[in-house]
Amino acid sequence: MAREELTRLTGSAEGPDCDDDDCPNVYRTKSGSFVVQGELTDFFVPPAGEGLVEIPEHVLREAVRALGW
Repeated sequence: MAREELTRLTGSAEGPDCDDDDCPNVYRTKSGSFVVQGELTDFFVPPAGEGLVEIPEHVLREAVRALGW
């Protein structure tokens, strides 16, 4: 799926200044699921085909506000 097909929910409100493509972000897909962009972490080894990212709380709060929850 191309980034252009996702709805970006974060990256325009509070939080540290950064470029559009290198900040932790939350995106929503057309099917209603979410894609998160963040720093890779090695807290534990996820199952094959999955990955772990660390994302700051303020980014998740911004995504919730964008969705009106």
